[in-house]
Amino acid sequence: MTIWKDYQLAYSLVEAVEAYDQAEKPVCFVSGGTDLLLEIQQGSHPAMKTLIDLNHINEMRELKVMGEQIFIGAAVPVSQITNSALIKEHAMAVAEATGLIGGPQVRNSATLGGNVAHALPAADGMISLVAMDAIAITYSHSGYSKKKILDLFKGPGVSALGNDEILVGFEFQIKKPGEGSAFDRVMRPQGVALPILNHAVWLRKKDDVVEDVRISFGPSGPVPTRALLVEEVFRGNKLSDETISRAKATILKTVKFRTSKMRATSEYRYHLAQALLEKVVKIAWNRAGETE
Repeated sequence: MTIWKDYQLAYSLVEAVEAYDQAEKPVCFVSGGTDLLLEIQQGSHPAMKTLIDLNHINEMRELKVMGEQIFIGAAVPVSQITNSALIKEHAMAVAEATGLIGGPQVRNSATLGGNVAHALPAADGMISLVAMDAIAITYSHSGYSKKKILDLFKGPGVSALGNDEILVGFEFQIKKPGEGSAFDRVMRPQGVALPILNHAVWLRKKDDVVEDVRISFGPSGPVPTRALLVEEVFRGNKLSDETISRAKATILKTVKFRTSKMRATSEYRYHLAQALLEKVVKIAWNRAGETE
């Protein structure tokens, strides 16, 4: 089976968009390609006439501080993100999530942009970015655009990005005193690629109170979401056993988990969600107490 007819290298965003216009269709942008190429080989994704490689666009390979923001280029290999001292300092949830994507060889090729663009509601890197309240930076014929991370998805495996729209990177706030984040997941031992359940938390503490918090579970519906009503249980309250107990009860009432034949029943996911919540929120709380 021929996966593509023409493979082109782009060295700038302008060049990539121009190549898209001129390419024989169907055409797709590619960076790591660890999901896309496998799906084409397996027949679950249509074959492409043209692939446009974005790995040589410097802007998309940057990982840096920009004022009060951290910027992660969409083409940065996830192994680099996992091992980055900058990401470990400011967004441990992202470092932990990217460190669990695939195996070592996959992480050397896979990118955070691909993890998000693939639009699976349990993608590890994407769930951590939701907790970090990340903003996605895109580029198209209209120039640069910024979108909230949760605005990138239409359904399972269906991205809201336009066909000619390039996901350039992500930005989120630098870590400030009293803030911390964490990520964890539960997998099937058989090696199914997607987790039974994953979970990310970002929070800010003031004295002994949770001043603000962001919580995300995956998968908890056809598109990624935040557990807003669970967040409300914590916000403005002490991180006590009673608060955690109320938060667990709120998961049962407000977060939607479904049964998956390949992974787990909804009942099991509700059980795991409660255990993960207590574990991950406590880790984020402890990290929020760490001094720079």
